[in-house]
Amino acid sequence: MIHDLSVEHHPISSLFPDVNHRTLAEYQLHPGQVDFFHEYGYLSGVRILSDEQVEALRLELARLLDASPEERGLFYEYNSNESTHPNHVLFHALGAWRIAPGFHDLLWHPAFTVPARNC
Repeated sequence: MIHDLSVEHHPISSLFPDVNHRTLAEYQLHPGQVDFFHEYGYLSGVRILSDEQVEALRLELARLLDASPEERGLFYEYNSNESTHPNHVLFHALGAWRIAPGFHDLLWHPAFTVPARNC
């Protein structure tokens, strides 16, 4: 039986760093970045994932393209190929965080969770 990671309410892998209050500042947006976002609706040049983290998530995603029926049951939606072109794959699925440890732990990554400074 597959373990549903939605019952785990904390990081379960070592893909993302543990942080303390000193390192939280590394992840905070500066007021100028927040102002730019409010004016233009986007930010560029903000590094969120390391190359190693991207590679780990890419490998998990590749495995999920061929998820077992039991794993597919944990997705909210799972479409392995919605492309009409025979040489392209359009994978659409919701719920990878319930199956893959890296996608699960992404929910706690401080680059996504730490609030901006003085905002």
